[in-house]
Amino acid sequence: MSKKVKIVTDSTSDLPKEMMDELAVTVVPLSVTVDGESYIDGVDITPDEFLNKLVASENIPQSSQPSAGSFAEIYDRLGEDGSDILSIHMTSGMSGTYNSARTASTMTDSEVTVVDSGFISLALSFQVREAAKMAMEGASLEQIKDRIEKIKKTSSLYIMVDTLEYLSKGGRIGRGKALMGSLLKIKPVASLADGVYTPVTKVRTHVQMMNFFKKQFKEETAGKTVRGIGIAHADALELAEKVKNNIMELTDFEDFQIRPTTPIISTHTGPGAIALMYYTEPE
Repeated sequence: MSKKVKIVTDSTSDLPKEMMDELAVTVVPLSVTVDGESYIDGVDITPDEFLNKLVASENIPQSSQPSAGSFAEIYDRLGEDGSDILSIHMTSGMSGTYNSARTASTMTDSEVTVVDSGFISLALSFQVREAAKMAMEGASLEQIKDRIEKIKKTSSLYIMVDTLEYLSKGGRIGRGKALMGSLLKIKPVASLADGVYTPVTKVRTHVQMMNFFKKQFKEETAGKTVRGIGIAHADALELAEKVKNNIMELTDFEDFQIRPTTPIISTHTGPGAIALMYYTEPE
């Protein structure tokens, strides 16, 4: 009989607390500091409250990953009964959270395996949800690891940023480029190639964005079975619903997750951003 496996993730997975509780997933939150005030992601501040503060602030908020000590305390507690722990986190290409968890795994007597999901938001949650369901069904650590590695390989994430202001503030693009882009109403679209924010195209309207999303989805899911679709947004629920309706024209899959994204992500995107994520397996 295989040992029990317990699942840990961080707050950038964008899943509601009720779902995490139902799946018995332990969430270690990141924190964000706005104008000198620190907030625990998903605990002290909601995505909408954060966006209001973001828009009102002249300074770019600073996000902080959980400390190795915070992770170690949780690993100690969860591993007291001899369970294996699988800790699945946002891409190491955008945060030190994975490395913090790795460090913590060397500080505890519990058996901990730390996984870099290569993704953020609901694309991270694809791996977390499947891992949690398998753990509840009694799957072994190796079986779960194999499954989430397959999900990682077949996952896609595309994000459109509605304004260049926050990419500029965060130092991802220069001010001159941001100004010119704003004048031309350019909205960059990026993917997470190898876990890193990678620009793939530019659009000027939401219709162009929708057409790009549909093209990518159609090409990447052809001849495959869609297993998960997620749409995350920063104060853009109406647009998220439009994306859902457009994608529904291309698939029989119905279990869409639409969620407001974490402050950790919207800090860099600003309001109006939207991301489409999905994963497949061969038919």
